[in-house]
Amino acid sequence: MAILTFFYLNSQNNQAKPVILYVNQGNGAVNGANFGQMLSFASSHGFNTIFFQAYRQGVLLFTGSELRSFVNQTHADHQKIFFALYITNSTQTIPGTIFGLGEDGVNLDMSTLGLPSQQSLLQSLSNSCGCRTAVTTTDMASPLKPDLLILETYGVAMQQYVRQGIIASVGVFATSSQQDYQSQFQYALNNSDGVMVFDYAGLLKAGY
Repeated sequence: MAILTFFYLNSQNNQAKPVILYVNQGNGAVNGANFGQMLSFASSHGFNTIFFQAYRQGVLLFTGSELRSFVNQTHADHQKIFFALYITNSTQTIPGTIFGLGEDGVNLDMSTLGLPSQQSLLQSLSNSCGCRTAVTTTDMASPLKPDLLILETYGVAMQQYVRQGIIASVGVFATSSQQDYQSQFQYALNNSDGVMVFDYAGLLKAGY
């Protein structure tokens, strides 16, 4: 409990920075039945932004009305929500039906694509979104310039890439204990423009 309180208070002290919880539908489905539960977890753990995976490998997982409901619930909980699009093939396109639903932004999760395809998708998103753009990437030298560039700096060995000008990441799977998780989290938050935690299902499983 003391560790959790420390985590929450330090997150509050960095409230101006994005503290992002990534919801990966591949590790554990979050839908209308348990969306509120996820929001409560996020609020109680000091998160202020949700990256909600709404699209996976060419499949849009929710209708426009469902996504708008998720947006409304998130804003009522005083948090921000980005729709995360997990794109693994250059033939997969950004679904236009995700725009204009009140979302705070859209995140492109597309590290397996070549750089030209990534640049094209980000340009398309920038032209269509009318919201903030984000990219999560495993390329520590990525030249992409979305509004939020999140480097997937999972594990202590990757802390050399944590810096100002990007948002660093913590992977629950790359931690050995709750204390290790808290240490990595605080390092990322203090030494970059924010922190993204991957992912909600992993946190629940680990009991952090």
